[in-house]
Amino acid sequence: MIHPFNSKFLSPTKEFRRLSVLLSIYNDPQVSQHKIGRITHLSSSMVNNYMKALQEEGLIIITGETNRSRSYHITRSGQGELISLLLAYSAEIVQLYAAAKREVAERMDNLHSEGIRKVALFGAAETAEVVYAAIKETPLSVKAVVDSDPKKQGKRFNGFAIHPPEKLKEIDVDAIVITSFGRQEEIYEQIRLLLGKGMKVKKLSDL
Repeated sequence: MIHPFNSKFLSPTKEFRRLSVLLSIYNDPQVSQHKIGRITHLSSSMVNNYMKALQEEGLIIITGETNRSRSYHITRSGQGELISLLLAYSAEIVQLYAAAKREVAERMDNLHSEGIRKVALFGAAETAEVVYAAIKETPLSVKAVVDSDPKKQGKRFNGFAIHPPEKLKEIDVDAIVITSFGRQEEIYEQIRLLLGKGMKVKKLSDL
């Protein structure tokens, strides 16, 4: 099932809302307008306006006379519009990812200038994917990935087994990079309790 990504920082455009409505119908032709409103964060009147516009443009067909029997179907033209919007949306996400990777790579270069060569990543979430991709474009080398979430431990992250934090005691690295934005201070204190003050610990926000 495809869902668009709702950003906390980027204002939704008309194109994004059209994409969200079309995807809601694509995922569930029996979906109600009320549910579309919840999915897309649009008011009932806004959903109704978008549905009317899509119908008038020949992008969707509405069948059924009552709310219970009503269903929505994307036409061939609607499928083309959906693909076009989805490709444009994906292209922007890729551009944002590339910009984030460049920014992180520049910050990682600062670590290299401090004499750091080998690092471990603490946190195996989405942010770590960006950090790992950025590090591959620098002289730094990732030696291990750890995470305090038992559900992630033992799984793979870009070829690395995800270890519990205690593994840091056995790993020969110059620094530990905290890849989580939400729990940086908590993780920082956890590392200090494990390894003391001798190990360099780097938070992304401080680089």
